[in-house]
Amino acid sequence: MPAMESIGRRQCIPIIYTRGTHYEVGFDVGRTFANIIRSFVNRSKSLNEDFLPAYETVEGRRAYEDTLDNLKKNFPQYVRELEGTADGSNVPFHKLFLLHMDNIILSAVKKEVIHPQPVGCSSICVNQNDQQLLGHTEDALDDTLNHFYFVSAHIISDKPQGKWKVREEKFTSLCYAGHLPGYTMSYNHHGLVFSINTLSAKYLKPGKTPRHFITRALLSAENFAGATEILRDRGSGAADGCSINMTFLNQEGDRMFHNAEMGPADKTDESQLNVLTISPGENTMHCNKYLRLKIEETNEEMTRSSVCRMTTFKSYRSPKNKQDIINMLGDHTNKDYPVFRDGPGDFVKTIAVGIFDCRAKTWTLYSDNPKENDPLVVLPLDIKT
Repeated sequence: MPAMESIGRRQCIPIIYTRGTHYEVGFDVGRTFANIIRSFVNRSKSLNEDFLPAYETVEGRRAYEDTLDNLKKNFPQYVRELEGTADGSNVPFHKLFLLHMDNIILSAVKKEVIHPQPVGCSSICVNQNDQQLLGHTEDALDDTLNHFYFVSAHIISDKPQGKWKVREEKFTSLCYAGHLPGYTMSYNHHGLVFSINTLSAKYLKPGKTPRHFITRALLSAENFAGATEILRDRGSGAADGCSINMTFLNQEGDRMFHNAEMGPADKTDESQLNVLTISPGENTMHCNKYLRLKIEETNEEMTRSSVCRMTTFKSYRSPKNKQDIINMLGDHTNKDYPVFRDGPGDFVKTIAVGIFDCRAKTWTLYSDNPKENDPLVVLPLDIKT
């Protein structure tokens, strides 16, 4: 693996606008961001020193094939989309698919993770009468810094696709290089706005649906009932876990936010799921630890960091507006486990901060600490009326 010269934190989030079939959209993403994708694949320690060696074992290859077969049955359109990205970027498909399997393949070979794992991502929902906001820090391994982009896609299929029979998707999502849209901050044209916090369940399930594919499917959700159905994924269930913070801008009645904790399907064919609803006048916060589902966790650093970040949040008054969210998400008073991570020795970095304003229908993005920097861009939310 070639050594990569450090280029510092770039004040840049590239974006692609693309329309076509799933494969065509994936291909355009791969072709447009080929250099960024290849750079990330080459420098990813987790991929090259953890996932690829596991893939070369009998047990790892079986887990890979079982998981891929399940996805070809239930979500063939997203497999084609990822194939398009692989072809467009000239990166072998199996390398991109392994990034989506993540630690699932390591659980199949009963191998401990060699390299540090992500320990970040913090989300805050504010549901007040005049302020309806979802703020999020996107934290990832330092390999990921400068290796992400926006995908704004419109996909129209000639026939219903996958287990949820979807014909049209239109969304904008912040994407890690080489990854399908949906696993960071995103919104779709039905008015679904959401952010993701990684959760580290100890017992993962090869052959089930990786969280990256479940959150990709979430980009097609038309309403809250449809979103929960996608997260439950009946007939298979999740292979691993995450937390989803979401609301629908087009919903009737009072604004409701929801935090869904999703866990691996355990001795059943659907995800474990617990959904908390945040009513008007309420706020909520979530990091990278299960708060309601009783699931054994791994990654002690993630748990410790989550506890410390929640303690930091509780040291503030309950957030009422955008500035409160900026102050909390930009906090670095805890030197060991700050909310905003950008220390020279940090193996995890906060690569971006986003704030969705549900009343103004905007998405404000920062590529650096929001307490100390202006937004890089404010995007309007393109929602069906």
